[in-house]
Amino acid sequence: MTAQSPFTAPAAGRPAGSRPRLSRFSPSPAQTPAAPAIAAHGLTRTHAVPGRSDAVVHALAGVDLELAEGSFTAVVGASGSGKSTLLQCAAGLDQPSSDTVHLLGTQTTSLRPGALATFRAKHMGVIFQEDNLVTCLNARDNVALPGRLRQRALPHQEVDNALARVGLADHAGHLPAQLSGGERQRVAIARVLASRPQIVFADEPTASLDLAAADIVLSWFAQIAAEGATLLMVTHDPQAAARAGSVLVMDSGRIAAHVPGGSAEVVSQAILAVRGRTA
Repeated sequence: MTAQSPFTAPAAGRPAGSRPRLSRFSPSPAQTPAAPAIAAHGLTRTHAVPGRSDAVVHALAGVDLELAEGSFTAVVGASGSGKSTLLQCAAGLDQPSSDTVHLLGTQTTSLRPGALATFRAKHMGVIFQEDNLVTCLNARDNVALPGRLRQRALPHQEVDNALARVGLADHAGHLPAQLSGGERQRVAIARVLASRPQIVFADEPTASLDLAAADIVLSWFAQIAAEGATLLMVTHDPQAAARAGSVLVMDSGRIAAHVPGGSAEVVSQAILAVRGRTA
């Protein structure tokens, strides 16, 4: 297996070049952060093929990744390229087949399930494509839940402010079944806004939102990164990906290209170029 140079995301506010580079990215020593917020080295994830003991699917085929504190990185790629698997392994929601993940300097792949859950509750926020709300809790209690899991309750004002920011102040007492799909996703985003985690993983966070709501959410993500959190977002939408500071294009379980954020056209061209090389 050919070794990959790690992708290192610039910290928020660092200027990015305007031309796409479709080769692997090797930062200069001056650019490399001393302690990346998210680091994966040689990450692999294989799945057995049902009914075929001699066949496996390589969802991740050796990914090296370093994301600086305060960076906002989007991951794009065709269905089956490995982008969601990368997010799940980095977030500790799936166990990689080999090698390690470090979050905030902690090797999370070596933690026991209980310790990993505690670490996740203390330091991380996850926004799923499906809202992942607790059905028996109303919107306010769902937003407050991370504080309860950390055994450090969030102030009521912060919970209410987060709901107000996503336009749901009048829906705080509603159960998830009483909310639309877009409203439930906004509750999930309010949960992150209120708890202010150091790392945010977002899997297709705008898929169920209209264009105006998606634009607002992506602006919040940029603001969260500017305040020092590290965001890793999976999306199929070049427009959404372009709002990130850096964009990774995955193919066949590898990081096949990277481009700076800012231009949906540049992101689309990078995706098409990667597909063209592997067609």
